Amino acid sequence: MNTQGLSQLFPTEDQIPADYRIEPIHQREYLLNGEMRPWDGPVSEVFSPICIPGADGKLERKLVGSFPVTGPDEALEALNAAVEAYDNGRGEWPQMSVADRIGCMETFVGKMLEQKKLVVNLIMWEIGKNLADSTKEFDRTVKYIYDTIDTLKTMDRNSSRFRMEEGIIGQIRRSPLGVVLAMGPFNYPLNETYTTLIPAILMGNTILFKTPKHGSLLHYPLLEAFRTSFPKGVVNSLYGRGANVIPPVMQSGKVNVLTLIGSSRVADELQRQHPKLNRLRSIMSLDAKNAAIILPDADLDVAVKECLLGALSFNGQRCTAIKIVWVHRSVADEFLKRFSAEVSKLKPGMPWSDGVQITPLPEPGKPDYLADCIQDAEAHGASIVNEGGGEVSASLFRPAVVYPVKEGMKLYREEQFGPIIPVVPFDDVEEFIDYLITDDHGMQASIFGTDTEKIARLIDPLVNLVSRVNINAQCQRGPDTFPFTGRKDSAEGTLSVEDALRSFSIRSAVATKDTPANKEILNDIVGNHKSEFLSTNFIF
Repeated sequence: MNTQGLSQLFPTEDQIPADYRIEPIHQREYLLNGEMRPWDGPVSEVFSPICIPGADGKLERKLVGSFPVTGPDEALEALNAAVEAYDNGRGEWPQMSVADRIGCMETFVGKMLEQKKLVVNLIMWEIGKNLADSTKEFDRTVKYIYDTIDTLKTMDRNSSRFRMEEGIIGQIRRSPLGVVLAMGPFNYPLNETYTTLIPAILMGNTILFKTPKHGSLLHYPLLEAFRTSFPKGVVNSLYGRGANVIPPVMQSGKVNVLTLIGSSRVADELQRQHPKLNRLRSIMSLDAKNAAIILPDADLDVAVKECLLGALSFNGQRCTAIKIVWVHRSVADEFLKRFSAEVSKLKPGMPWSDGVQITPLPEPGKPDYLADCIQDAEAHGASIVNEGGGEVSASLFRPAVVYPVKEGMKLYREEQFGPIIPVVPFDDVEEFIDYLITDDHGMQASIFGTDTEKIARLIDPLVNLVSRVNINAQCQRGPDTFPFTGRKDSAEGTLSVEDALRSFSIRSAVATKDTPANKEILNDIVGNHKSEFLSTNFIF
């Protein structure tokens, strides 16, 4: 299909199905200290990657709505609300029992489910994710919340007894850390944001929640659910340009935890702004250049299928996407032939259309960047090997398989975060290992092969270079019970259902010497329910 063909995939207004049409949502309030605070200041307009032909036939991004652009004063006001709600650990929320905090979260989930249709629609319109994946993102987020609640119950049950060792009686539980600044990404604006936001709240922390640049409006329908489910000041929304609202918050020194899903460059800048780094805990998922290696004995049907999913799900806009493929020279031609054919079969179109796999890109400058990467590779001897690869119309970009990629090309080291698949030929697996050693990233890798000895020889060095090695499977985050982290510039801290709860809390102990008088004190406190922390209550 040519560029003209891509252009024809964009709908006119009357071609948009009634179920997925959207009236612009102009947000003029935000959540602060338990109130929906009115806003009459500057706003940022949200334009969808979905384009509509104008009167002159020119494609124009459709207006989805607008949201507040607050400034440093409002950011500090939100920070102070979170600080006051935490009150050095003496606030209502950090002092509340685990069972009661879980009750508040269950109330929130019920109200969240009422907004499903609108939130899913906004995911499609704001970031161009197809209907199936937008729905899956919402449903997976709800499941994540319930799984987190169940895991917290188990953790609390395991802590509901006293330990007696070396003449000391003690109880060890987990306590909150304080004020959390949570910043989510545009590619999974709901799910990835909530995988940090939810466990941070459940553990008794108070929150400053900065919405992503793309995918900001979809959080608006959920602010009222936050407001009515939790005590005031527990969740505070932060709108505006990150460069304006984040520095004063970090420079205050009042943020105890920074959680960011974004770039390592931004993470470095934010951390440096905190005056007391030893008091700051960081939990971050950052850059990744996940690599796949296809060995001479690989089952190419499996390799093609998994690399296709791994490289091009949601247009390759995932931190866990396969972003470079190494293929043994002896099977390179056959792999490229099969892989290119499958890439060319992927259906481009609008997010709501059945079977669509390639959708409009949300970042306005992304198509130009991707085209520049291809031009750079071609200037250094590579070429596009799949039919129609690299064709672009407005925000639609047809995936490109680029071969042979080598050192010196942008695609060799840079994280393209889009629908380009660089393919590197190799003769010796040491070339692949050396690439991972010299790479700035260390999130995941995939091995495709059938010879168990060769696979095993790769596993042992790779597990010390990346955080997860996938065998005959794409790189991915799930299941959510598995640890999700990275080495080098790819992550700080570990996320999973259980790890996240631990990351946003600290082990605290109450202890005393094993004497009759001290036992009597403990029995009185526990037996008469005088303490929320020192308790043997069992959550069912």
